[in-house]
Amino acid sequence: MTSTAPQAIRTIKTWDWGTRLFHWLLVAAIAVAFLSSEEGSALSPWHVPAGWVAAILIAFRLVWGFVGGEHARFVNLIRPSRMAGHVRGLFAGRVHASLGHNPLGGIAVIVLLALVAATTFTGITGGEDGHEAIAYMLLATIALHVVAVVAMSFLTRDNLIGAMITGRKKTTHFPNAQDAAPPARVAIPLAVLVVAGSAYAATRVDPLAFTPGTHGEAGEGGEGGEGDEAGERDED
Repeated sequence: MTSTAPQAIRTIKTWDWGTRLFHWLLVAAIAVAFLSSEEGSALSPWHVPAGWVAAILIAFRLVWGFVGGEHARFVNLIRPSRMAGHVRGLFAGRVHASLGHNPLGGIAVIVLLALVAATTFTGITGGEDGHEAIAYMLLATIALHVVAVVAMSFLTRDNLIGAMITGRKKTTHFPNAQDAAPPARVAIPLAVLVVAGSAYAATRVDPLAFTPGTHGEAGEGGEGGEGDEAGERDED
């Protein structure tokens, strides 16, 4: 009778650099956008630039969802056939670790991307009431997402936050798993093209897009300038 020795625990590549860079830059952009949303805040000059950065990051992620690494691709995020079984398992107390996003996590990513896009769009177009409402929906969804990540990390003993930093996971739950497929060869040049093109488009829509504080100053200066000119014309 032969016995099979247990496989040694390894670490494997899970999240590609593009996904991790996008994730943490978007976290920073959203944090700055929310902290700068109140007038008089020390960060208020950065509100509009943060919004434009978030918009560019969304454009990058839309492309990366097709050419990025294995677990970044939309085809691996949206898996309706696995959703029902996953939800039933959660209600039955069966929680399993996942190499990439689990079915609910994949849907959460899509919802978050949509809410960020909607928030930036309403901010750009000037729909103030809609912008504020969607921003609070985004904030609530982010809070739920963070709670879910912490809970799943605890229940599965799988450090999800650490994996999004290092890009690697231990094979404790996946003894036969191998490194995730890397991004496509065209991924980097295409990503650079999309980011550069999006940044250029932003400056065409708003020439002061990435200049902190100039939107409020320009409005005040414009109003003051027109008033001064009108006053001078009246005096003449």
